[in-house]
Amino acid sequence: MKRFLTVLLLIATMILFAARLTILHINDTHGHAWAWSETNNPNIGGFAAIATIVEEVRKEVEALNGHVLFLHAGDMNTGVPESDMLDAAPDIVAFNMMRLDAMVLGNHEFDKPKEVLAKQMKLAKFPMLSANFHDPEGIVKPQPYVIKDFGDLKVAIIGLTTEETAILEPLHLRGATFANCVETTKKLVEELKDKVDIVVVLAHLGWGPEGEGKTTSKQLAQLVDGIHVIVDGHSHTKFEEAQAVNGVIVVQAWEWGKYVGRLDLEIENGKIVSHTWRPIPVNLKIHKGKDAQGKDIYEFVDKPYEEHFYVKTVLDYFKQLGDEQLNTVIGKTHILLDGERANVRSKSTNLANMICDAMLWKVNADVALMNGGGIRASIKPGDITVRDVLTVLPFGNTLYVLKMTGEQLMKVLEYAATVKEGQGAFLQVGGLTWRSVDGKVVEAKVKGEPIDPNRVYVVVTNNYLAGGGDGYTMLKDPAGYDTGFRLDSVLVEFIQAVLKGEIKDYDASLRYVRE
Repeated sequence: MKRFLTVLLLIATMILFAARLTILHINDTHGHAWAWSETNNPNIGGFAAIATIVEEVRKEVEALNGHVLFLHAGDMNTGVPESDMLDAAPDIVAFNMMRLDAMVLGNHEFDKPKEVLAKQMKLAKFPMLSANFHDPEGIVKPQPYVIKDFGDLKVAIIGLTTEETAILEPLHLRGATFANCVETTKKLVEELKDKVDIVVVLAHLGWGPEGEGKTTSKQLAQLVDGIHVIVDGHSHTKFEEAQAVNGVIVVQAWEWGKYVGRLDLEIENGKIVSHTWRPIPVNLKIHKGKDAQGKDIYEFVDKPYEEHFYVKTVLDYFKQLGDEQLNTVIGKTHILLDGERANVRSKSTNLANMICDAMLWKVNADVALMNGGGIRASIKPGDITVRDVLTVLPFGNTLYVLKMTGEQLMKVLEYAATVKEGQGAFLQVGGLTWRSVDGKVVEAKVKGEPIDPNRVYVVVTNNYLAGGGDGYTMLKDPAGYDTGFRLDSVLVEFIQAVLKGEIKDYDASLRYVRE
């Protein structure tokens, strides 16, 4: 009998220290609070459908005495006009309704003044984390981590923001800094190791590419012991399966709420003994062709998800606030104006060229400089609305005019030639044609003439680049001024002028060749 009781006690002890944890996660939602459509993929994503997924999983897991965490790996801001105009209030209210457990500050949380972020943090009923961020002004005060105590399981969630935010978003930082993520995490893991069972790093770092002055999630896992899980964002990486690095599980859920990542963990005595991960498609579809009547046929990638009634109702209200103004038609295009992320970060496109030409036209400059990462969408054939332009240019940047010598201008091109394709720093230009080979500038002309190193050129850029954004620190030195003209408004004016015939024989042809 004693032996039998001992066995029972051992079994009970094992059960007591066994736990199930499910982590649901999204990242880089960029204002995509509402369902939207892309080519051959109508009515996808949206927080109302995500709310249904979260609710279903919670019920399923909690019925089995498991625990659920719902996390956002950063970049809630910037991308959809209805959200941008309201400083992401629709997004935050929806997350509150979904009981989001935590969010890490992404680099795009700093697209607007810190006072806006402070207001967002006040509205949020969930903690916004960043252990490596420091604001000397004391305006933004994120928690470094939170501990979720489920009774039989304690989980620490540490927030990390990419160090390259200081390069990507310098305009509104006003002295704020981002400490090294590896060193920051080592200190916190040591501090937390005896307080919790599991350490989750909620990271806006990116899976890659690697680069000087920044830490990727892969590097963090390699260099820091004591982390169990990294829930990542920033690189918009489409994971097909969870990654394992140095015993650390790393996951990321693509972008814009197209997926909800689901990580199921079985934990015994503070150790993960098994895990499964899968991306849950949020009403994504496969185009199967057309029926006999020419109607498109679609098949859901996964099962369809209804939109959560209460979340949808609130989001619909927010959407109506800006619809009338945003739906104003300003012009028409018969071709695709190409602003696809992969293209504007790797080559000249007609839309990028048009934006640069609009900048030249507005201030009568010789040269226009624009970062490809500032162009966030294409404009499809058909009517062009204010909404379309704001979706392309959501940051509210203004035109900044500089006087630069040809020598200074060449330094800009020399840096741009080294920028890897796919990076937001990829340079789009107007009034200028140039060519590079193996990262070296071999030809550069302004209005058809070779750049004169001694001549002074009038250069227009956006206030983001003028502040040294995306590594263009050489633009901070020349004398210049902020015109106050918003880039999105300038593009609206330019499109209207072209269509009215006020701008003759407009040509948005190739500006840059990389070999």
